[in-house]
Amino acid sequence: MKYRTLILTCALLMVASVAGAQSLEAFKQRLAQPTAGSALFDPARVVVTEHGDAARAVADAARSAQRLSYKGHRVCIFFDNGPDARNGALAAKQLFEETFPGIRVYMVYESPWFSVSVGNCLTSEEAIILKGKVSAIFPKAFLKNEVISVSDLLE
Repeated sequence: MKYRTLILTCALLMVASVAGAQSLEAFKQRLAQPTAGSALFDPARVVVTEHGDAARAVADAARSAQRLSYKGHRVCIFFDNGPDARNGALAAKQLFEETFPGIRVYMVYESPWFSVSVGNCLTSEEAIILKGKVSAIFPKAFLKNEVISVSDLLE
C-alpha cells in the first residue's frame, strides 16, 4: 500500500509540474483576456503579474521531478569478473526474464565486474520476499542496496 501511494504521489507530482510548465504562459494569457460586456469595473477580469523568476522555478520543479530517486533494494542474481563473466551475466539475465517475466532486470558492467540485479524494492521486506522467490533458481542471490529512480518505479 505504501509503495502504491508513493508511486501515485510521484506520478501526480511529475504530471502537475510538467503540465504547469507547459501551460503557464497559456494560462496567463487566458486570464488576461477581457470578458464580454466588460464595464468600468469587471469582477471577472484578472490581471496576472509574474514575480521574479516564477517561470524558471516551475521549469526547475519539472526537471527535479525527473531526477527524484529513493534508497531501495534489488536482488543480485549474478556477480562475477572471470573471463566468461559477460556470457554468464547474459545467460542469467535471459533465464530470469524467461522465468519471471513481470520483474525488471538490470545488467551492469562496472570494471571489472558484471552484475545482474532484479526488482525495484523500496523496503528490505519486499527485497527479502523477492529473494525467496528467486533463490530456487539462483541460490547465490543476495540483497543489494540501490538508488532507484522514480522512472524505474513507474515502469
